[in-house]
Amino acid sequence: MPAPLQTIRRPLLVLSAALSSLALTAPVALAAPTPTPTATPSSSASSSVSPTATPPANMSSVGGTRLGQAGTQVNLTSGVPVLPKDVTARSWIVSDAESGAVLASHNAHWRLPPASTLKMLFADTVLPKFPKTTEHKVVASDLAGMGAGSSLVGIKEGESYTVHDLWLGVFLRSGNDAVHVLSHMNGGVARTVSDMNAHAQDLQALDTRVVTPDGYDEPGQVSSAYDLTLFARSGLQKKDFREYCSTVSAKFPGETTKKKGKSVRGTFEIQNTNRLLSGDSDISVYPGIAGVKNGNTTNAGATFTGVAERNGKVLLVTVMNPEKDEHNEVYKEAAKILDWGFQADGKLQPVGELVAPKNVPQASAQPGATATGEAGGDTSTKPSASGSATATASEDDGSSGVGIALAVTGGLLVLLAAGVFLVNRRWPLPDLVRRRRP
Repeated sequence: MPAPLQTIRRPLLVLSAALSSLALTAPVALAAPTPTPTATPSSSASSSVSPTATPPANMSSVGGTRLGQAGTQVNLTSGVPVLPKDVTARSWIVSDAESGAVLASHNAHWRLPPASTLKMLFADTVLPKFPKTTEHKVVASDLAGMGAGSSLVGIKEGESYTVHDLWLGVFLRSGNDAVHVLSHMNGGVARTVSDMNAHAQDLQALDTRVVTPDGYDEPGQVSSAYDLTLFARSGLQKKDFREYCSTVSAKFPGETTKKKGKSVRGTFEIQNTNRLLSGDSDISVYPGIAGVKNGNTTNAGATFTGVAERNGKVLLVTVMNPEKDEHNEVYKEAAKILDWGFQADGKLQPVGELVAPKNVPQASAQPGATATGEAGGDTSTKPSASGSATATASEDDGSSGVGIALAVTGGLLVLLAAGVFLVNRRWPLPDLVRRRRP
């Protein structure tokens, strides 16, 4: 049975009035240029392709031409607050998680090492394949091939773990050992890397090239703030993904020992290293935070993607590699950008959009369909047995979606009446059910 969790519990209920359909044409997806290596790395954690000091002149224009331009992109008109001036990240983006509107960005398509934020793509790719109750006994080959200095949750050869345990290790401790075990369950590291690259293409995350599933620094392994946001947005469609990424702490299985002739399995506590979620000595828990994933390697620097809700608005932020070298700087800059985004949302014209995945059914989902996205379950949209609905969306050449928002408090599912229109909800974000109270 899964270990007991301490999770963040507070419902997100998004209500919208019936509005006429808003037609938005998705921009043509253009592939970003292949990065040019500046050094030949070894296999150590501190050696990989070092990014250039300035963004390339030609970047992808997926999501809009302005997102492919270097520098800060924002429409500052009357009534729009000024962007925080002390943001030093090489790349960042803030967007409306539901409508997909990009509120502002800075070098959004700059291809940079992603560190462990790449685990969002790993989870979005692999998580649906195994029920959380599946048990796996770890063998030596499961833990082979991890990079020197990898972050570990503490998985031991010869011990058995549930898939639920392993995903807690991935999200809370960014455990590369948990990633490798799950990868071997998925057919091996090479197969998993191939699956991740294919899924990135499906999501139109064309800046991303996966070399290793755990985000460890490797030659040519890159992503972008834009792509990492797409991974988070896709992952948050899945109930289990939302649970894991918003869990603050949990009990993790330890080693089996003999006590009085009996085998006893111990446990130890693990805590989420996302400091906007768990807090730290110099940073408070961000109000309304609900995940998602952080990372840090020598070449990537600190990276972070987060999702937060305030007054019915849900925003996604991604920050990559702040130049300011202070403790928890990536979280501090993310919090400042989120604060600005909540103040500015609804007052400005977007500079671009988060594109929908290629494989979204066009005008196929109807009220009464469900898309739970639970691990081991069918993540497609199909009618439920009861005919009720948890979340719906329709696609019409990138135009507005029709959906039903929901909220969960404890085990109670609140269903909104069918026919409620969600403005431009082309790729809906279901309830974020585990969150800390302000």
